[in-house]
Parts: sequence; structure tokens; C-alpha cells
Amino acid sequence: MTECNQETFAFTAHFSRRVEAGFNAGQVSTDGGALLLREVDRKIELLSRLAVCFSDGRSPLLVKHQLPEMLAQRIYGLALGYEDLNDHEQLRSDPLLAVLSGKRDLDEPLAGKSTLNRLELVGRSLRYHKIAYSAEAMDRLLGDLYIESHTTPPEQIVLDLDATDVPLYGHQPERFFHGYYDSYCYLPLYIFAGDQLLCARLRAASQNAAAGAVGEVSRIVTQVRERWPEVRIVLRADSGFCNDKMMSWCEANRVDYVFGLARNPRLEAALVEQLAQAKELCLCSGKAARVFRDFWYCTLHSWSRTRRVVGKAEHTPDGSNPRFVVTSLKRTHTAYDARALYEDLYCARGEAENRIGEQFELFADRASSATMAANQLRMSFSAMAYVLADTLRRVGLRHSQFADASVQTIRLKLLKLGAQVRTSARRIYFAIASGCPNKAEFALAHIYLLRAFSSA
Repeated sequence: MTECNQETFAFTAHFSRRVEAGFNAGQVSTDGGALLLREVDRKIELLSRLAVCFSDGRSPLLVKHQLPEMLAQRIYGLALGYEDLNDHEQLRSDPLLAVLSGKRDLDEPLAGKSTLNRLELVGRSLRYHKIAYSAEAMDRLLGDLYIESHTTPPEQIVLDLDATDVPLYGHQPERFFHGYYDSYCYLPLYIFAGDQLLCARLRAASQNAAAGAVGEVSRIVTQVRERWPEVRIVLRADSGFCNDKMMSWCEANRVDYVFGLARNPRLEAALVEQLAQAKELCLCSGKAARVFRDFWYCTLHSWSRTRRVVGKAEHTPDGSNPRFVVTSLKRTHTAYDARALYEDLYCARGEAENRIGEQFELFADRASSATMAANQLRMSFSAMAYVLADTLRRVGLRHSQFADASVQTIRLKLLKLGAQVRTSARRIYFAIASGCPNKAEFALAHIYLLRAFSSA
């Protein structure tokens, strides 16, 4: 084949000036803003603590790529938008990623796709697989990071539980066709405290949304109360988690809850008067109207006791729309009256769905491995990448326009910054474009991260 060795490319002139381009800029990275993520990691020591969750059975004399470097390479890659291991065949020579990964010799390449693939292939008896991990240790690390992010114990924390689907397109183990999502999928469980992630558990879809939720909540509550014994904990979830086992566990362990409750003829009958009022208000105003009712309710067979239920009788121009929630919270003045409980407390759980969307922006839905354990590890890597990005948002960007931005927006606007890399014996300098439109946010994030680091 003809070998192309052209170094300069001429384009249409700009008035009297020639326009030329060439691949001769030297060492350049497209991810200059990732230095902010590196500062985040230096503050919370995420990657060094994550490495402790792994055991490396490789012969030390034969190891070329250290485990902490490979973990950092993989997680920073996800945070920067590199979904596939194939990307690392080129990224392994990126000087910025080498700095992020802690590589001492920047002229030496990082791990390639095959080496990183062997890191993730757990759960199979492969001759070359020598690295194992502790899922329990990684779970505890997420809890520790959440607790350490508070300088003083909070009076109350709200834990949001939610399930979602991870579509499958091959013959992965424990695949199951889920009628609601109309596809073969996994059914992972996520638990958030605000925007901070506490649990990312991959599960088969051949079970209900609440399967295993009691065990995960129990683990998190125990860990939180080891440090904050007096903190008030409230669980919040949709009707998929509303079952007697979950509610009884909460009542026995000083944990409050507010769960969505699937409507039925008995519940709707309890709202007949309120629905009539809402309809009359809607017809008079032409807008949706809501009337609430607070009452006690027990199922015919499945519940072990009577519980407080709040009903929302809503009527819109399209018709009636009754909804219900069940809660252990008692009404005290207006703090937990029917309207406030539903609109202010329960409806806020919608933020958890946005946080799950951010997991997919970090490729948590990549479940193409042949083992459940390997797919869980990939989900855990995405969770750790989310912790880095979310900490940057909460600490470094809290007073900027990106305080509520999604991970994808932060990546696009603040991390994907082209930078020329200049190295010397005493310095590694990243020259970022002078006309960067988000230079002010970058500088502000740098200041806040340094202050947080100094006070840690």
C-alpha cells in the first residue's frame, strides 16, 4: 500500500494568508480539565483506598503495570467519556492520563486494552486472571466517603431507593425478559443520599424491584449509625419498594419511610369526596386541582398492621389522577401534613432518577461481560467515577453555573479542554487555550478544591 507521509496540509486561503495544518504539535491531550478530578482524588483518596479493596496475585517481579495505576486509568477513562477498553490502545500514550494514573515515567506507556480486560474478567477460571476484589469492601468505601463528606453530623438524612434497567443484547448469565421494560435486562438497585451514591448493586431481572433492598439498607444504616448514632434516617421510594417486609424492618429499626402505594378500588373509594372537590375546582379554574386526605389504612392480607396513608385527589383537564403514599412519619403541625408530605418530601425523590441517568453517562449500563461478577465490577468502576465527578460538583463547583449540572455537561464544558503538555526535569506544564469559555469556573473550582484539601 502507498505510505502517506505528508506532514503539512494546505486549505483554502483566508484572504491573503495561507491556511495550513499539520500533526506536529507534540504532546497534546484533549482532557486538560481532568486535573481537577485529580485534585478531588487527592482530597478524598478514593483511588488509593479503592486499590485496598483488591488483591493482586501476580508475581511482583513480572508486574509491569501496577494495580493502582490500572484502576486509576480505567476510572479516569470512564469519567472522561472513554467507554471501551479499545480506547486505551491510544490513551495509554497520553501524558495527561499517565499523570492522572500516577505513572512515574511518562515516557512509558500505560496498560493496554488486553491488560485492562484481564483486570475486569473476574468470576472465571482463566489462567491469566490473578486479580480479585472484595465487593463488601467497595460497598463500605462508598459509605465511608459519604460520611467523611460531612464536617458535622446531620440531623436527618433521606435515602432514595430506585431500580432501573440495563438492557442486554447477548446471552449474559441471569438474563431475563422484563415485561415492564420490554427487553432482556438486568435490574440494578441504586441508593442515594441526596446526590451522593451509597449503593450500586447489579441484580437479575427475574425478581421484583425490592429484592435484596432490606439487606442493602440494613448495611448502610448500620454503617451510618456507627458514626452518627442519633441521626434520623428516612427511606423514600416508589411503590415497587412498598411491601410489609421493608416497612416492618424500618419500624423495628428506628427508620422512617415514605413509599408510593399502588392504587386499588379500596383506596380510590377513600378519596371519593376529595376527587369530587378536585373536579369542581378544576372545572371552575380550567387548571389541575389537588385535594389531599390523611387516613389510616391496612390491606386485607399482605400488611401486618394499619399504617398512615396520604391520598392525593388530583383532577386535570384530562381526567382524575389519584395517587397514594404510605408513611411512618407522624403529622406534627405542618411539617408532615398531607400536602407537605406528598409534594415537598415524596415528590423530591424524582432527583434520584436524574442521578441514575448520570450513572449511564458514565457507562454503568455496559454489561457485555460473560459473568455477573465482571459486570458488577464494571458498574462499581462507573460508581467510583461518579463519586469523583460528583465531589467536583459539590465542592469545586458549588458557587458556579455548574453547581447543578449533569456529569455529561461538566465533562463537556470543564474536563474536555485541549492542552499542550510541556515536560522538563522539574515541571509538567499543561498549556490550555487562552480563549477557554469556562476559564472562570475552572479557576473557581481550583480555589475551592485547594481550600478543601488544606482543611482536610
